[in-house]
Amino acid sequence: MTKNELALEVIERLKKEYPDADCTLDYTDAWKLLVSVRLAAQCTDARVNIVVQKLYEKYPDVNALAEAGEDAIEEIVRPCGLGRSKARDISACMKMLRDEYHGEVPDDFDELMKLPGVGRKSANLIMGDVFHKPAIVTDTHCIRLCNRIGLVDQIKDPKRVEMALWKLIPPEEGNDFCHRLVNHGREVCTARTKPYCDRCCLSDLCAEHQAELNS
Repeated sequence: MTKNELALEVIERLKKEYPDADCTLDYTDAWKLLVSVRLAAQCTDARVNIVVQKLYEKYPDVNALAEAGEDAIEEIVRPCGLGRSKARDISACMKMLRDEYHGEVPDDFDELMKLPGVGRKSANLIMGDVFHKPAIVTDTHCIRLCNRIGLVDQIKDPKRVEMALWKLIPPEEGNDFCHRLVNHGREVCTARTKPYCDRCCLSDLCAEHQAELNS
């Protein structure tokens, strides 16, 4: 089976397993997803979803958050960890949206990458979830599972994994595929425990599992 054939089979099986997979960060506007994805670094989505409620109660739009002081933002987002740097990035990002983009989040990948605190993973998430454009979000689950399955070969760098997947995953499937990998990585092919291969829908395809069986 070629890597392209493997990718298509993995996509179809994960679709059946997780038909309703979606972003687990709660948001109603594009700028809120920008804020949440920055806060999610080294923090759980569940905690972020709780913390942002207080943030948005106090600062309900881009202008309000842009005018807020970094110290005030940090006080609210501190439970997410790395409060100082996250507050600094959120403040600078909202100011840039206000001053250069009329308060709107740009729907262009390169423009998103210009925003403070926005890297490739965040930009792809916005492109896919908000604007429904082709996107591949290489988070830790994606990187771990794609290596384990054999879609990529011992590649840990997020950008290199992303570039490899663009060659394998149909553009219209990329965003949902990555959300399903997150679900699978949390529920079955876990990082902090031994993967539950006995109930994995991909076990017969998984390169690492087959290697373990044959060792």
